[in-house]
Amino acid sequence: MEQGSTVPRRQLGRYLKEARERADITVRAAAAALDWSTPRLWRVETGQVAVRASDVDSACRLYGVNEELSDALQALARETKARGWWHSYGDAVPDWFSLFVGLEAAASRLRQYGTALVPGLLQTRAYMYEVIGLDHPGMDADDRYKRVAVKLERQALLSRALPPAPTLDVILSESVLRRPVPDRAVMAEQLRHMVVAGERFNVSVRILPFDAGLHRGSVVGSFAILDYPQSTPHPEPSTVYIEGATGALYHDRPAEIEAYEAIWASVANLALSEAESRVMIAAAAEDWESR
Repeated sequence: MEQGSTVPRRQLGRYLKEARERADITVRAAAAALDWSTPRLWRVETGQVAVRASDVDSACRLYGVNEELSDALQALARETKARGWWHSYGDAVPDWFSLFVGLEAAASRLRQYGTALVPGLLQTRAYMYEVIGLDHPGMDADDRYKRVAVKLERQALLSRALPPAPTLDVILSESVLRRPVPDRAVMAEQLRHMVVAGERFNVSVRILPFDAGLHRGSVVGSFAILDYPQSTPHPEPSTVYIEGATGALYHDRPAEIEAYEAIWASVANLALSEAESRVMIAAAAEDWESR
């Protein structure tokens, strides 16, 4: 029988392990207190097995986890039973409890194909502010700036020393360059920033031009593929992330990964080289600046 997504199990395991370590409780001591075997606790923390919400509650009590986080972890535990699932940001799982951010931070390679927006890891502060305003037109300035601050924190992973910074490979439809935010100067600044970012050793930015015609990426739209270090005894599988208006879809079954790998290879084969892409991006920036 086909197994469900391992994404929620893996993330739940990370949070439980971090909580245990913050409480300065050893694996052996935690297992004894929870009446688990040490192998079971290890399998839970590495996301290899599902765990009941009641067991998560017991672990959270032992580790001194606050009620809000405990509730969120129990909600995540219930998702480990699902075959495939949508992760929504509602009352049960608060906004700050972001599954994708945790997966992103653990990845060794990030691949993103975009059709409408510059990816968050490459966005400028001003571009973020404009995009958040478009997505949340009723949000006041203070709350928008708070969201910008959170987004900027994510970008630190591209320059971290330990663990080694991941590589970021981005392929963007030319439409991203031609679709401005309301402030044209902000768009020009964003594109210039993208040119500079693409010169970093661990960042690649390529453009898929309009004249490439219809392609496989045209059908599926924007997506990200997250790859993980393979040096561990039980390496995590790659994960495909697709964001929607009310949540996000995660794929990590072999057949799903294979399908998106083929789509990525297709758009990568049609995209301009990094050097050609820099020329196009810089030209688009000049165009917006002159308007």
